[in-house]
Amino acid sequence: MSIRDIALTTIDGDEATLADYADQVVLIVNVASRCGLSPQYEQLEELHETYQDRGFTVLGFPSNQFHQELGSEDEIKEYCSTTWGVTFRCSPGSR
Repeated sequence: MSIRDIALTTIDGDEATLADYADQVVLIVNVASRCGLSPQYEQLEELHETYQDRGFTVLGFPSNQFHQELGSEDEIKEYCSTTWGVTFRCSPGSR
């Protein structure tokens, strides 16, 4: 098994694997909405927007490891898009 074989579910509920991104450079990031580092969403979106045409993407994995995440995937998605303008893909990660 390679890293590309890892299955994931997107924040929209779609099934995927990292192989779906085989033709891209991928930055995988552990994020949390209520973390003091939440402004990183804006910077990650800027990276994504700047380099997506060159085959780069950001994959955000919201984590509730430190109880700093919102209650549902829909809340996370809304918060990220309305507060930080996030368009890159997110996956629920460890909830």
